[in-house]
Amino acid sequence: MLLICSIALHAQNDVTRFLGIPVDGSKYEMIQKLKAKGFQSTPFDKDVLTGEFNGTDVNIYVVTTNNKVSRIMVADVNTMDETDIKIRFNKLCRQFQKNKKYLPASLSVEDYSLSDDENISYEMLVHKKRYEAAYCQLPPTVVDSVSIRKEIMSVLFSKYSEEQLVNASEESRKEMIMAVLADLLGRYSKKSVWFMISDYYGKYYITMFYDNEYNRANGEDL
Repeated sequence: MLLICSIALHAQNDVTRFLGIPVDGSKYEMIQKLKAKGFQSTPFDKDVLTGEFNGTDVNIYVVTTNNKVSRIMVADVNTMDETDIKIRFNKLCRQFQKNKKYLPASLSVEDYSLSDDENISYEMLVHKKRYEAAYCQLPPTVVDSVSIRKEIMSVLFSKYSEEQLVNASEESRKEMIMAVLADLLGRYSKKSVWFMISDYYGKYYITMFYDNEYNRANGEDL
């Protein structure tokens, strides 16, 4: 809990990174930086890159909003059957859970893994169910525990009076803490990294998204 609070408080000016590259700037600049990492343009579109990412052959798409990079989309090149896509999805879930750079985007969900008996083909076809897992990317630095406590108390006292905190029941204190965490994670949702199972004529593949919400449309053009 302390880690969540401290990280979120220090992330306000930080943006999502893909392979260490900020998801920001112009499309041309981003493509050049990705090429420097070893990715190459595809024969069908020079702005779509291909290469290996996390042990899998992928295509990479650079998405812009108002001429600023707002999303990196990473799609598997090869499709697979239902059994293999569940294995791949669950493996990614485990990797994100173990990676200290990420936290689940929702306080109510810790594990997005699929059970062995989940019938994804039926659920996606009949119920239009979407299988996805979402995480918040953490800042590159983490402060010490003393600073963390100071920051948490600062946020708590900005939302509640000393009298409210002192007189609150155990249940109310938990609710206050959860409110603070939700507020902090809300700020941190600007650095969203998520993935989903995509369908292509009965075969499946993973699509991943590295989003910089600071650059995405928020209704300014309405």
